[in-house]
Amino acid sequence: MTPTADPYRGPKLASREQRQRRAVLLGIGILIVLVLSPLFSHHLFRGTEALLAGKEHIGPLCLVALHVLMEPVHGAFHILFAAGVIYAVFDRIRAWRHGRGVLASLEVEHAEPGDPFWNAAGEAGVDPGMLHVVAGLPTPAFTIGLLRPRIYIARALAETLTGPQLAAVLAHEGAHGARRDPMRLMLLRFLTCMLFWIPALRRLAADVADEAEVQADDVAAAGQPLVLASAIVALARSGPGAIPRAAVGFQRPELLERRVRRLLGQDPLPSTHLTRRSLFGASVALVLVFISGAAMAHPLPADAHAGATPPEHCTTHGSYAALHLFCPEGPLHRFAGSDCPHAR
Repeated sequence: MTPTADPYRGPKLASREQRQRRAVLLGIGILIVLVLSPLFSHHLFRGTEALLAGKEHIGPLCLVALHVLMEPVHGAFHILFAAGVIYAVFDRIRAWRHGRGVLASLEVEHAEPGDPFWNAAGEAGVDPGMLHVVAGLPTPAFTIGLLRPRIYIARALAETLTGPQLAAVLAHEGAHGARRDPMRLMLLRFLTCMLFWIPALRRLAADVADEAEVQADDVAAAGQPLVLASAIVALARSGPGAIPRAAVGFQRPELLERRVRRLLGQDPLPSTHLTRRSLFGASVALVLVFISGAAMAHPLPADAHAGATPPEHCTTHGSYAALHLFCPEGPLHRFAGSDCPHAR
């Protein structure tokens, strides 16, 4: 049984959530390795070519024909990867500029000793210097900043929430800052943009963002889960509002039920953004990446007698390489008008 320090969160729920978090992180790691390894390993580690050097067949499978067929596929994946890197850099620059513009438009005040925000920060264990109080902020609160996280909070919360509720909100945002969630989620966003053609990766990153909110709740709810639950419900009507793209906001409507039920001592099943369609798309992409990477790791054999480039092999069949993928004679090869050159 997994121990838990939170009386509202039972051992069963804690164990289930921990397993899901590990599975999500493992899935992200495996996807990245499985995509990048066959894409670049034969470029970076030349020894991989020796594994298939001199081999022209694996059983009836003609490796030269496979090489010819997969070469444009492999090249397309390189183009997709390069496009993804450009897109990821552009996306992060756009997010930085958007965040800078939003923050520049805010009229920021700082917490002063004795005011509700200063007192709530002290109760929550948050450095008051991190607080930026904003009148008219369209969202209750958010945390932003990679190296020096800052908390932006709506001034109206001093009137909307009680002192303990305000402290719980600040504790939640302080947990995001202490865990460097803006940086972690920014890196994940960069990876999902870089590998935009793997939709399952983007959905796994959304699962990580959900778990970041739940874990921040666990920190903020220590000893007073009902106070945080009441604050979440009280602010539910305000919605997420417009926040910088690089920020982590307090209010997530799609997580409202799960967060409140957990804090009330119930055991909601952790949800996932993964779908069968995204898993199918990832599987197809991985199969193509692996086959094309393995085919490119196979060096085309040098032709010892013709000196031609490409060698006198099934590549000479041109558009019939697909018909020559398997060397034993059959209807497809007779249709192509040639037998396997290895049979000679």
